[in-house]
Amino acid sequence: MITRSEPAFIGDERTMLAGWLDYHRATLAWKCDGLTAEQLRTPAVAPSSLSLLGLVRHLVEVERQWFRSVLAGEVVEPIYFSDDDPDGDFHAGPDADPDADLARWRAECDRSREIYAGLPSLDVLGSLRGEPVSARWVVTHLIEEYARHNGHADLVREKVDGQVGD
Repeated sequence: MITRSEPAFIGDERTMLAGWLDYHRATLAWKCDGLTAEQLRTPAVAPSSLSLLGLVRHLVEVERQWFRSVLAGEVVEPIYFSDDDPDGDFHAGPDADPDADLARWRAECDRSREIYAGLPSLDVLGSLRGEPVSARWVVTHLIEEYARHNGHADLVREKVDGQVGD
């Protein structure tokens, strides 16, 4: 069972941003919880290939890009997409391994938390294509990214087994 806790109503900016990001991560985990591999790979509606597992794979790439590459300066290569298939992260075909993909997503979230915890402030600047990007912007963007994709996850989960809820 997945437990989600909304952040406290009162707190400093850094704690609240981390709390909201973790809340949205937990929401995605909840939307995937209890489903079979086939259900996790089930597309929302034709002609879209969007599935819950595709969303997980996409968010693996998002976590890696923004925290590891932009903020920590690590060199990370894409796992699920390529120049030939720039949306490959969303395409979780019949051979996709949900257990491995979910484990990878959890590991990337853990790595992102480590990077965030090690930042001296939200004013720390990373770099995206040679442009400075603040840690504050990155975390806010990740909250937006998860919130948007959790809306997709709501619809996919309802299609897969009828479960609804925010």
